[in-house]
Amino acid sequence: MSIKTGTDKTSKTDEKPAEPLPVAYRDISLGMPVDDVKKMLKADSIYGYRGERDVSLLPTQNRVLIESEGLSFLNRSWFQFYKDKLYTMTFKLDADRVDFYSVFKSLQDKYGEPTSLDPEKIVWKDDRVTLSLERPLVIKFIDTQVFAEIQNTSKVNKSTEELTRKGFLESL
Repeated sequence: MSIKTGTDKTSKTDEKPAEPLPVAYRDISLGMPVDDVKKMLKADSIYGYRGERDVSLLPTQNRVLIESEGLSFLNRSWFQFYKDKLYTMTFKLDADRVDFYSVFKSLQDKYGEPTSLDPEKIVWKDDRVTLSLERPLVIKFIDTQVFAEIQNTSKVNKSTEELTRKGFLESL
């Protein structure tokens, strides 16, 4: 499953139009409910999913994390959920099987020039998806809209906490 970006990016290497950024890896898509992701993880041995013992509740409200030890090219996988929907997939790749440059080149050939590039992180981004390749060898698929919502909620919570702190200090 892919998304339409509405942009006409091209890949420098062969001048063909770049593909839209992906919302899925294998059969797991951003936006899927927790239970559906669990079923897909069980069905695909590459993830090494062991069931409920790989599931954690994060200390913040409406957050769940599934972490599994992968097989083959995946050393580890993390799936983060917000309001019961998958919003981040993170994959730590096996550096003995694949190298950073090869992954970068493959992503660049497929999705065109990155949105941002620095020595530690390369990012492709559109209105729906942020795809990043990070050192040493990690790929992240992030739902851009949900991530922005979480950041905004976090800022509101921090502002409230700062006001409460200020009020407390003034009351001393």
